Order: sequence, then structure tokens, then C-alpha cells
Amino acid sequence: MTLAQHERLERACAELTPPFACVDLDAFDANAADLVRRAAGTPLRLASKSVRCRALQRRVLDGPPGFRGTLALTLPEALWLADHGFDDLVVGYPTADRPALARLVGEGAPVTLMVDAVQQLDLIAAAGATAVAPVRVCIELDAGLRLFGGRVRIGAKRSPLHDPDALAAFAAEVLRRPELRLVGVMAYESQIAGVGDAPRARPVGGALIRAMQAASARELRARRAAAVARVLELAGSLEFVNAGGTGSIERSASEPAVTEVAAGSGLLAPALFDRYRGFAPTPAAFFAIPVVRRPGPGVATALGGGYVASGPPARDRLPEPVYPPGLRLDPREGAGEAQTPLLGPAADALRVGDRVWMRHAKAGELGERFSSLFLVSGERIVEEVATYRGEGCCFL
Repeated sequence: MTLAQHERLERACAELTPPFACVDLDAFDANAADLVRRAAGTPLRLASKSVRCRALQRRVLDGPPGFRGTLALTLPEALWLADHGFDDLVVGYPTADRPALARLVGEGAPVTLMVDAVQQLDLIAAAGATAVAPVRVCIELDAGLRLFGGRVRIGAKRSPLHDPDALAAFAAEVLRRPELRLVGVMAYESQIAGVGDAPRARPVGGALIRAMQAASARELRARRAAAVARVLELAGSLEFVNAGGTGSIERSASEPAVTEVAAGSGLLAPALFDRYRGFAPTPAAFFAIPVVRRPGPGVATALGGGYVASGPPARDRLPEPVYPPGLRLDPREGAGEAQTPLLGPAADALRVGDRVWMRHAKAGELGERFSSLFLVSGERIVEEVATYRGEGCCFL
């Protein structure tokens, strides 16, 4: 948050009582345009879990060309979005939700399921899928990097289908079942897209990450192309091959086998995205918490603020105070459910009733903490919109 951005948001939100969350639409729209620029003509599929607000998702999908379709987190979420007019929905993770599968089969919603195991196919069949109205499925290829004969695995533990032969064998099983329609292949390179290559105060660590990512990108480019080619030999055609995320757009989009790239976090530019060298999105999502105590010199205590991001417990999962500058979290308390002590010289200038502006470490999870977001354009609030939580939804 720059001084100019803070002053603009402060004037716009002057009448609001914290805690509240807001999105700077000027930054949001600029980030969307930059994601499209980075994709260089490859369509982007919006990762809904990184936004969790229908109004903002519609703003992206109905805005300037570049984004097409949604990558949802769960099947119930995808069905709910379909009920609200969204189409071209792909569920990014396999489901074992039997009631949701029965509803999908019964309604024929525009939803594609992610699959990577025979048990998942059996669940779809048990839900009543038939050849008359086959269920659309996408097979996930493991995009992780394996070293030393597979003894070392780098990347998220997702699909068990790692090599082209395994993907082709599973594709043959899908094609054998008339109640299924194979439409896509997905491979998410989390070790590239989701790992910042410029960690703070760790130059050696950053160099090692960049070397790993370059090696992984080379290996995956060849393996993904071979795997997709094998599936095309069997299926004849595919509607899409999905790859990557905000942190790997250029690399993923450059592969001939890839037809679309997933993106979402880059729209809001949470704190974890400060740790990438190749792009610099503008922070767009913030929350404000009120100072309610002054325990002593150099300390101001704010109400709430304990909005910790998912992932391995570490300092980089904590929210960051961004304004006034010069504040830091207390290492012995961190960001707490009830209170967040803030340390540093800037704390002495804060009075009870002042507000502190914070950034969440990740993008969409902020929407799990607030029922609404105040959308700011220029120096005014143009709309208050509901998050998924504000609409009474808690999908995951």
C-alpha cells in the first residue's frame, strides 16, 4: 500500500467502522489487465477460491476479453454458481459428495468434474449418470517434479497420475464408460505457480527456488506435451488443457500443449505475491481493524485481526500491517482472534479509535472472515457486495 493509495482509501472509507474489508477496484482492474497481458493471448480461467465474491467474479468474466470460464473449488460451489448464471465451470478437485453428484446428474448443470482415480468414476456412475446425458470430466496429471527415481517429490500432492502412460491408461478407462465424457486435462504446477522465487532476506534460498523452478518447467513442458498427445490419440479431441496459476502464467501459456491458464490470486495481490520477481501486481484487498488499547510505549493493540492463511504454519501466513508504516506483529502473540498487538515506533502515534490497515497473506480466504466487501473506485465507495459467507455459503 502506497501513501497515495492509503490516503485515497482512507478518504473513501472514512465513515466506516472497523473491522471491515475493502477492495480497491482501480488496482483490481489493473491487475486483471496485467494478468491478461502476461497470458499473451492464452485464455485465463478464473480460480473462484481466490475471490469468493460473485460480484467480483462477474466483473472479471464480464469485463474486457481475456478471462473465460471458472475453476471452482468444490462441486457444491460450482452448482451454486450455475444456479446464479455462471457457465463453463470446472471443479478443480475431485469430489466424493454423493448428494451433489446426484444433483449434478439430475440437473445436467454446465459443470466438469476433476478425476484421477477409478473410485471417483464409480461414484459418478453410482449417482445415476447415463450415456443419455454423460457427465463431463477432466483428468488431472500430476505436475510435480520427481527426483532420484521418485524418492524426492516437489510440488503439491495431487493426482497419482504422473507419467504419460499412466494418464493414457486412465483416459482409456474414462472413455470405456459411456456415462462419462472426457473434455479436458489439467496439470497444476504448484511448485512454480505457488512458490515465490524471491523470499525476503533469503538470497540463497531464492536462488535455489529459481533453479528448481527452471528445472521443473523444462521437465514438465516435455512430459505434459507427451501426456496430452497420448490422450488425444485415444479421445480424438479435448476442449481444454488447463495449467498453471498466477505465478506461472508466462511459462504455462508458452507451452503448445496448454490451451488455458488458471488465475485468480493475482487480482487481489495478497502479501505472498510480494515474493515474486517476474511480476508486481498492485495490492487490491485490505482489511482495517480498530485500535482499542495502549498497553505501554511502543505498543498499540487492535481488536481482532487473527486472519491466518492456510498452508504450513509460518510467519508468511500471518496478515501484515501496512498502514501506518513502521508497525510489526508481536512475535509472541502474532495476529490473534481477540486482539493483535502492534509494535514499533509508529505504534506510539496511534490512539484508541484509530484504524490500522492490514493485508491478508492469501487472496480468497479473506472472504471467509467478512460477510461483505466495500468496493472503492477513486475516492468513494461505489458498492458493498456480499462474499460467499455473506450469502450464507460455506463450501470449504
